[in-house]
Amino acid sequence: MYRSHSCGELRESHIGQTVTLSGWVAKTRDKGFVVWVDLRDRYGITQLVLDEDRTSATLLEQARNLGREFVIQIKGEVIERASKNANISTGNIEVLVSELTILNESKTPPFTIENETDGGEDLRMKYRYLDIRRNPVKNNLIFRSKVTMEVRKFLSGQGFIEVETPYLIKSTPEGARDFVVPSRMNEGQFYALPQSPQTFKQLLMVGGMDKYFQIVKCFRDEDLRADRQPEFTQIDCEMAFVEQEDILNVFEDLTKYLLKEVNGVEIDSFPRMTYDDAMAKYGNDKPDIRFGMEFGELNTIAQHKEFSVFNDAELVVGIAVPSAAEYTRKELDALVDWVKRPQVGAKGMVYVKCNADGSFKSTVDKFYDQEDLAKWAEVTGAQPGDLICVLSGDANKTRTQLSALRMELATRLGLRKSNEFAPLWVVDFPLLELDEETGHYHAMHHPFTSPKPGQLELLDSDPGAVRANAYDLVLNGNEIGGGSIRIHDKDTQATMFKHLGFTPEEAKAQFGFLMDAFQYGAPPHGGLAFGLDRLVAILGGQETIRDFIAFPKNNSGRDVMIDAPAAIDAAQLKELNLKLDIQD
Repeated sequence: MYRSHSCGELRESHIGQTVTLSGWVAKTRDKGFVVWVDLRDRYGITQLVLDEDRTSATLLEQARNLGREFVIQIKGEVIERASKNANISTGNIEVLVSELTILNESKTPPFTIENETDGGEDLRMKYRYLDIRRNPVKNNLIFRSKVTMEVRKFLSGQGFIEVETPYLIKSTPEGARDFVVPSRMNEGQFYALPQSPQTFKQLLMVGGMDKYFQIVKCFRDEDLRADRQPEFTQIDCEMAFVEQEDILNVFEDLTKYLLKEVNGVEIDSFPRMTYDDAMAKYGNDKPDIRFGMEFGELNTIAQHKEFSVFNDAELVVGIAVPSAAEYTRKELDALVDWVKRPQVGAKGMVYVKCNADGSFKSTVDKFYDQEDLAKWAEVTGAQPGDLICVLSGDANKTRTQLSALRMELATRLGLRKSNEFAPLWVVDFPLLELDEETGHYHAMHHPFTSPKPGQLELLDSDPGAVRANAYDLVLNGNEIGGGSIRIHDKDTQATMFKHLGFTPEEAKAQFGFLMDAFQYGAPPHGGLAFGLDRLVAILGGQETIRDFIAFPKNNSGRDVMIDAPAAIDAAQLKELNLKLDIQD
């Protein structure tokens, strides 16, 4: 037996007991006549003590030679700690060591295994197995495990059946690039790793598994950022014989359950907002509604003067920033520079200070009088002491730019509190989205999303006006889940493929298996997929999913710890019937 107790378990009630502990040496302190060793495992830290009066010289010397991260086993008596430490759970006791065995030595680690480490992110990614020993990473992984267990508990309690679907599938167009896997047994042919189990969960509905879920890896070969990984985890769900309202109710309940069980927070309100309203009021389809700063469109009241910047713009729109009229000229100039950054792309910004006495001071006082600016304040909801920030230009780009500014200002003002949760359903998405470069429509979600009832005929006359029977669940400005009612009959699916530019032959080649299945009694069905990585990060009070993944990739899609991806040798290429021809 390597241990009778964990390093976080012992308390004053154990005093007098002989125990066996195993773990890693976190720290040693040698005072000459006494040596203290902090022994760490997943559960906590226990202080060990060896001194000249009660410990043999041989054992004391052995303790003095322990290095950081040595793996050791000790046996000893639990005693009361003379200098207690209220910061750790075992701080009232220590263990007087009578036996010590070194189970494995360790090289000096490249960074300190402490909460506040001296290791940069790249170094910690290279030695991720050491990083996991640190409390912040360890606790994130434990937290993720808890969330995952609660998800399984809730869905199983609702009658959902967990079913695994294949990882080696057929490449189908779903929006992002596929990762492909060559087949040795089928020369010149490739599997793809699934971007989602979408078609398989629909086939499970045809198969009669009317409540399915799976916590599953998905793969997308796309450019990365802080909240994206090439492999990510979904809570994938599908239900048969349901309408949109049924699905929204189930997953509202799941979200409420997780917030209560994991965070101790009770949420009753799940407001709903149409896609069009979200874009008009917040400039994006996943608005953070923990704070205000709704957009106020100013075209009708700002384009009647001689200010050509506004007159020539498709959209003039502003937000009221609470209590920001006190910003200095330096701070305001910095804000203008921020919106001009390439990542935002605005050409400039007009601002109006709403003074406490009811007057206004603006960068465009030359063109707009106090009465004009009062109307701007009315439309944006600005109060005395607020700052109105106005952007203008192309409608879509300007909304995106002002949305970025809104979120940046909310962060600076401390309005995005990680312990506050504001869920929101965004509904009535467009079914199709126009690619301005090609002039062709593509599915905003995926090709299996059904149009709203009664709108199928619009696909021929006005495809951009068709609304999808789709919905996204947003939490604190992040999309944590999305889904739709699916098309479940062959004719409607064929019509959808036609409007997405597939010929009948192409549709059959790509999705013939699904179209065939629809001929054998496919039930009405729909579903939703949560992004588990992002959900866990938000529930954990953070927004970067990498911190909650055991072995993440970096922003270049590389695992620097195992050095992947990597070249394969000539023998493997030959076996797979592949020849490399790298293009410049």
